[in-house]
Amino acid sequence: MAVGAVLLTALLTLVGYLLVKWRKTMRYWQELGIPCEEPHLLMGSLKGVRTKRSFNDIWTSHYNKFRGTGPFAGFYWFQRPGVLVLEPSLVKQILIKDFNKFTDRGFFHNPDDDPLSGQLFLLDGHKWRSMRHKLSSTFTSGKMKYMFPTVIKVGHEFTDVMGKYVDKSPIVEVKELLARFTTDVIGTCAFGIECSSLKDPDAEFREMGRRSLTDQRLGPVGIGFVNSFPNLARRLHMKMTAEHIEKFFMRIVRETVAFREQNNIRRNDFMDQLIDLKNNPLMMSETGENVNLTIEEIAAQAFVFFAAGFETSSTTMGFALYELAQNQGIQNRVRTEIQEVSEKYKGELSYESVKELVYLDQVISETLRLYTVLPVLNRECLEDFVVPENPKYVIKKGMPIIIPAGAMHRDEKFYANPNTFDPENFSAERVKERDSVEWLPFGDGPRNCIGMRFGQMQTRIGLALLIKDFKFSVCEQTTIPMKYNKEMFLIASESGIYLKVERV
Repeated sequence: MAVGAVLLTALLTLVGYLLVKWRKTMRYWQELGIPCEEPHLLMGSLKGVRTKRSFNDIWTSHYNKFRGTGPFAGFYWFQRPGVLVLEPSLVKQILIKDFNKFTDRGFFHNPDDDPLSGQLFLLDGHKWRSMRHKLSSTFTSGKMKYMFPTVIKVGHEFTDVMGKYVDKSPIVEVKELLARFTTDVIGTCAFGIECSSLKDPDAEFREMGRRSLTDQRLGPVGIGFVNSFPNLARRLHMKMTAEHIEKFFMRIVRETVAFREQNNIRRNDFMDQLIDLKNNPLMMSETGENVNLTIEEIAAQAFVFFAAGFETSSTTMGFALYELAQNQGIQNRVRTEIQEVSEKYKGELSYESVKELVYLDQVISETLRLYTVLPVLNRECLEDFVVPENPKYVIKKGMPIIIPAGAMHRDEKFYANPNTFDPENFSAERVKERDSVEWLPFGDGPRNCIGMRFGQMQTRIGLALLIKDFKFSVCEQTTIPMKYNKEMFLIASESGIYLKVERV
């Protein structure tokens, strides 16, 4: 009985200690006098996410509520005190000037148990530096030029499919069609596989691409746990990737690599670059031994290239068409530019001619401002950091950092009439006047988006081929104003984007 009483007392003491520590953690910013909202005990500042509010709703509401109060506001990333950046000067410190103190994103990853989480986007520390160095040569302008004909080929197939839809009905749901186009492009460039999702909307690659963004291995409690206690979660061998997603992409990569190596096949695509890194490493380990990519590392990089590339580009193209449908004058100017450049190069778009589509680039940049597909940049502080000229504001080691790029893009302090679609925001003159960190769809600094060139290339090609041959306008089924998906981390429309489409 005495032993039982002792154990009960010890248990109650432990529970009491944890509750006190928990409450102290969730009062961190309040006690320091840093502006913040009262956190939810379990979800922190993410209360209501994916049910009542989207992630972007949360970043934006915090930004709008606290901007002007200081360099950052307090934020609770589940059970972890973090910061939500409010000023461009601090953004620049984090992304560029003091980058070495903020190299990590701080997302959960566990490559030993969850191989697809060993992707460049999630890796931290030395592993990230090593992988970034290895992959940097795969996204040069020269490599983009090699892949250009493949994207053009899929692009022509895309316009043929669009034409068939238009012949059946002038009202077309463009969001899904665009996702099928980018799925075929990236499936071909990343895996060397003819995905055929343009011809077959139920193609396996399209289905798995769709599910890779929605299917999750863990529920809300599990997600909260791995984000709050990532090191413990790794020790517990927890995984984030859904089992069927992991099996599919691991199988595809193993089969593709084996087939190319056995048959000595080269396609000058992303998979070729990864196979080269597997067989001909660019780096040495600290002991001087060769460091080759493993098949799991190849699969992880191919997976993130596919999952991130098809969704971000297709979403951007969808929102661009949505805005052009409402702004016929802008659409006509884009079409005229495309036709003039096309005629100059004998009716075909070439790698060189696409660079001359200056106004189309402005349209894409403005779309990315208004609809920033990845609306937040995440970092983790690696050592205590005192914000310059603000000694009260200290970012402690291990704290998650949120840079609400999408919210900043709609701040009238940086863009006049911020909710109006205006490609002139990206005229050469205005871009020169603007600090680079005031436009962040691809991030900035050493950890910016490595696939930026490829994403821009396929978006330019897809839009150029479409706008050259088709006119887009609104119809009764067009959702105005836009309604957004609450469940996705990325910006996405709640439903399809329906437009009236006519041949030019």
